[in-house]
Amino acid sequence: MRASLLQIDVNEGESVESRRGRVASLVREQAGADLVVLPELWTTGAFAYEGFGSEAEPLEGPTYEVMAKAASDAGVWLHAGSIPERDPDGPLYNTSLVFSPSGELAAAYRKIHRFGFDKGEAVLMAAGQDLVTVRLPGTTLGVATCYDLRFPELFRGLVDAGAETLVVPAGWPERRRAHWTLLAQARAVENQAFVLACGTAGTHAGVPQAGHSIVVDPWGEVLAQAGAGEQVLTVEFDPGRVALTRDQFPALKDRMLGLAAPRR
Repeated sequence: MRASLLQIDVNEGESVESRRGRVASLVREQAGADLVVLPELWTTGAFAYEGFGSEAEPLEGPTYEVMAKAASDAGVWLHAGSIPERDPDGPLYNTSLVFSPSGELAAAYRKIHRFGFDKGEAVLMAAGQDLVTVRLPGTTLGVATCYDLRFPELFRGLVDAGAETLVVPAGWPERRRAHWTLLAQARAVENQAFVLACGTAGTHAGVPQAGHSIVVDPWGEVLAQAGAGEQVLTVEFDPGRVALTRDQFPALKDRMLGLAAPRR
């Protein structure tokens, strides 16, 4: 399987409309990939809290339409990162969109763990409730977002729901970049799964971003990692290594403290 992670620079001087068009062009350039992944809140910037309300969209809003067409044009599975979604009933959510190669919406995931410690996203957005997996030819994706990476029980729930490849779009700050790499590897090792973690570059509301998007295999080995600036990180991996790893080192079978049945 060939995956391309698009580490987008969220330039504060660029309009949302311009960025949508630029990102759609980058997605179309990935024709031939099986999966393309965008970062968290790339339309606004993950730390640009003051813009969440004004930039919020309905689920099937402008970003949905542009990304659906880009996925169809490129013929790829597209994890289109996340957008600030305004629910018809009023709440805002940090919502990820996954499109099929025909441009159909395959899944939407509302971020469960909101960052901010009683400010920012934590108070401006509502929490999602449901774990989300998506079946692709050859693997099942488990979908999480940024701060979720710090909560291993979410990923264990995704594995219980069949996930073999864990996809994590993020807007992770540079000052905690060491945690980004460490946690991506930890989630891969403990769940014996691939982790594809795609971050943003640039600066959001004065907060420098970590970049360094990363792909980790089920043994915790780093297959590829980006640098700090905007770039496309492309990697080929064999999804069959998940089953092989779990068979050769069946640690998941020795679990004694199980979770409740995963929510779907």
